[in-house]
Amino acid sequence: MRILVVEDEKRLADSLKALLASKGFSVETAYDGETGSEYAALGIYDLIIMDVMMPGLNGYELARQVRSGHSPVPILMLTAKGEVLDRIEGLNAGADYYLTKPFDNRELLACVHALLRRQGGQVDTLIFGNTTLDIADGTLSCGGEQIRLSAREFDVMRLLMQSGSHNLSKETLLARVWGYDSNAVENHVEVYVGFLRKKLASIGSDIRIAAIRKLGYHLEVSD
Repeated sequence: MRILVVEDEKRLADSLKALLASKGFSVETAYDGETGSEYAALGIYDLIIMDVMMPGLNGYELARQVRSGHSPVPILMLTAKGEVLDRIEGLNAGADYYLTKPFDNRELLACVHALLRRQGGQVDTLIFGNTTLDIADGTLSCGGEQIRLSAREFDVMRLLMQSGSHNLSKETLLARVWGYDSNAVENHVEVYVGFLRKKLASIGSDIRIAAIRKLGYHLEVSD
């Protein structure tokens, strides 16, 4: 799961990144609202955590920008402003939850998990055709056969199974699996799709990873 943290207090932003990364999340940070807006516009995040009081573009304005694009991504607002009217403004701007500073890390993590569950982000398995991807142990199974995936293979397969018959571009896969700042190129995606095709065939899966020129990849069930 990929999380964006937008917080102008660099020490706090880096602390949140370390905390979330220790729980298995992929985390990117932006230290101002304008940069946060650019990152959020990529549409690659499963959750956005944002401060309210930031110079330039504040959290309320950033949340409104995200929602103006009809993005359903959960937004968790962090702020030292804990008055009722402040919370109402945050919720009206598009936030899903409003956490007042200082907060306990356990409460923050509980909020993160609750918001991801609400979005269907935390499920045990994904199923397409006759094949199941186990989220907990990173294995693909079909009938009585199963095979373990590498971390990159798992991330690519998870996104493909979540998208199903809808196309995922190579650019989207690069951003969501390798990261926005990665030096990875489109050939990396092609290589891992090749790995997955071989593993799917090895367990007798009826899933086919179809490629459409300039549009990317999607899943099909073979006849």
